[in-house]
Amino acid sequence: MKKSVLQSVLASHAAWLCGGVGGARADLMDANLKGADMRGANLSEANLWGADLWNANLMDANLMCANLKGANLSGANLTRADLTCASLRGAKLREANLSGANLSGANLTRADLTCASLRGAKLRDANLSGADLSGADLSAANLSGADWTGAYVWLGNRRAELK
Repeated sequence: MKKSVLQSVLASHAAWLCGGVGGARADLMDANLKGADMRGANLSEANLWGADLWNANLMDANLMCANLKGANLSGANLTRADLTCASLRGAKLREANLSGANLSGANLTRADLTCASLRGAKLRDANLSGADLSGADLSAANLSGADWTGAYVWLGNRRAELK
């Protein structure tokens, strides 16, 4: 997606969030946003279902309640991003940097978090059912109330469920 088009979508979304005239909720379903620089962007409640955000910079972005089902966020920088209550069901977050991110109440069912950095992330009451956490860094993460049902890691050639 061209930078000018993305800026227009973000401006319209900001107007929508404020109840302004001419505003519209950001609909970036299946959008190609590879490598996009969206540092600090307000994408709360935006539709990013299936979007390709490979290697995108979303540092300090507001993605509260955003729909990121099936999105590719592999290699993305989500440092300190607010993903409270976001839907990341089936999302690819391989090698993503989620250090200090807020994922409280987020739905990460069957998400691929292989080798992701969740250092210091808030995962309070998050749903990690069936998530792949192989090689993920969860040091200093707040995991209170998180649902781990069926979450797993790969140990060599064998899958080990987390209990």
